[in-house]
This record gives sequence, structure tokens and C-alpha cells, in this order.
Amino acid sequence: MASAAPGLWQRFAGWCARNLPTRESMENSRLLRPVAHRVLAPHLWRFTRRSVPRGVALGMVTGILFPVAQIPFSAMLALPLRANIPAAALTTFITNPFTTPPLWVAAYWIGKWALRIDAALPGDPVREAANAGWAQWLLSDAAPATAVGLLIVTGAFAIGGYFLSMFGWRMWIARKWRNRRTRNQD
Repeated sequence: MASAAPGLWQRFAGWCARNLPTRESMENSRLLRPVAHRVLAPHLWRFTRRSVPRGVALGMVTGILFPVAQIPFSAMLALPLRANIPAAALTTFITNPFTTPPLWVAAYWIGKWALRIDAALPGDPVREAANAGWAQWLLSDAAPATAVGLLIVTGAFAIGGYFLSMFGWRMWIARKWRNRRTRNQD
């Protein structure tokens, strides 16, 4: 099992090298030409201890609150926030077809609890949505609770992602220093 992981990682790295756009192709893009000097600024693409947590938090916000065009929104918002664009873009994948339904149901329950509207919105949200249709259910009773819940979940995920990536960055650097020290002692 351990020997399969490097092969899988190498295949993924090869796929990324073949399919992801290069800096030169983005500079020559007709659509990006007007803003290329801002979008391709080196500090937005460099992985630093400050830009990566900002990118992770931004990716959480755009990934949860924007149902479409999450990556373009995260890239646009990364410019003024000086966040790492690749970290922001990759973190938007926190929401996908498998995680979005449980996230929205959890947001509904959290919003229902936060607004204290148990008497106004009785019942099981999943059963009611199946009987009445998702759009009608969201627009009639559950929209305020779901919206408030999404804001709370987004804030919690963004703050948690920021501090978790900052902690992960520190652990990675500490491990590098420890390995360097042991290599120099030998």
C-alpha cells in the first residue's frame, strides 16, 4: 500500500503539469490580458505563512456562499486580500455534490437553533423537502434559517481553516528545521 502512494502522487503531479495552465499561457490569454499584471503578481502565487491561511479562509467563504463560479470569485477576492490564489481555488472544493446536501441540512438546523424558531418550522427538513419540493420548501419556511446557518457555518469553517492551515504551516516548517538539524549533526 505504501509503495502505491508515490506512484499515485507522481501520476497526479504529471496530470497537473500537463493540464494546468502555465504562467506564460495565462499572460498570453486574451481574456486575462487587461488584468494580467494584477492577477499574475508573484506574491499572490507564492506559498507563504501569511498568504496560504488567507487563501484557505477565502476559499472556505467562496466555496460555501457562492454556489456557482467559486474559483473565479476566490481569485478575484484574493487580489485585494493578498491571499494565495491556488490555496483559495483548491479550498473551494470543500463543497461538491457529496458535501453540499449535508452542509445545507446542517446549516438549516444551526440556523433554526440560532434564530430560535422551533415552533415556526416544525418537522424534518429532509422529509418535508421530499414531499413539497426543495425550491418551495426553501422559499417558504426554511430560507431565513438556512441563510443564517450558512453564514454561521461559513464563519466557523473559515476561521477553523485559517487557524488549521496556520498550525499546519508551523508544523511543516518545524519538521523541516528538525530534519535539517539532524542532517547537519550527522
